[in-house]
Amino acid sequence: MTQILCDNLVKIYKVADLEVVALQGLDLHVEAGELIAIVGTSGSGKSTLQNILGAIDIPTAGKAEVAGFDLTSLTAKERTIYRRRIAGFVWQQTTRNLLPYLTAQENVELPLILDGMPGIDRRAYSDELLELIGMGDLAGRRPEELSGGEQQRVAIAIALANRPKILLADEPTGELDSETAEEVFATFRAVNRELGVTIVVLTHDPLVSEQVDRTIAIRDGRTSTETLRRREVDEAGEHRVVAEEFAVLDRTGRLQLPNEYVDALELERRVRLALEPDHIGVWPDQPAEGER
Repeated sequence: MTQILCDNLVKIYKVADLEVVALQGLDLHVEAGELIAIVGTSGSGKSTLQNILGAIDIPTAGKAEVAGFDLTSLTAKERTIYRRRIAGFVWQQTTRNLLPYLTAQENVELPLILDGMPGIDRRAYSDELLELIGMGDLAGRRPEELSGGEQQRVAIAIALANRPKILLADEPTGELDSETAEEVFATFRAVNRELGVTIVVLTHDPLVSEQVDRTIAIRDGRTSTETLRRREVDEAGEHRVVAEEFAVLDRTGRLQLPNEYVDALELERRVRLALEPDHIGVWPDQPAEGER
């Protein structure tokens, strides 16, 4: 079942008299229950995509659907309901996730209070979420008494409180060391496995993307490559991860070659193509052997 679908998505911002194209025909397909990472440098369109999927921003053109909701045509009221019921958010800055004067449990219960859940049910459900993320023993502590990784794990529980269909995590480990980041990703995997929620992690760090089975790279406002990872056992009985990188072909036949490929062959402006029975050859624009 498709949970997120973007087709030829376009977003144009107007700054003074200039138009800035943040997304220019982006395609994205995410199945329900996936845990994926979207990787892109500053200016790639990653943050714009997150804002559209979170119903914070409105696309200029194209299609964007999440859990059956058409994000191009929601009213202001519908967008508020969508953000409360369909999308959960985990931000990089913990101050955006947690209220400093509330305990971890009170922070998790706050969206449940706003949703009108009775007190007994609210406490039982918040206990369940805190246990799931491994924070049951620290439920009574305020954010200042928690480490950065513990705060982010509580933030995940808060984001899950209203049982969203998708969870959007913006650089969730950007301020953490590698060991703590691994603990946070272990929490994401546990949540994904136990609750089946679709999780999209947006990051600029390629190493973070190795924590998931599918990584989608964005460049210049389009999806450029996908990396798929699978776990297998070799002949010696050792477990290993095999990664394969694919270029993304859009419906008009466009694809973006990875930068390292372009640099290695010094490709510029145009290239030579040759259609073979089972592949396409790509060469630098140099005279062919018989033309010299």
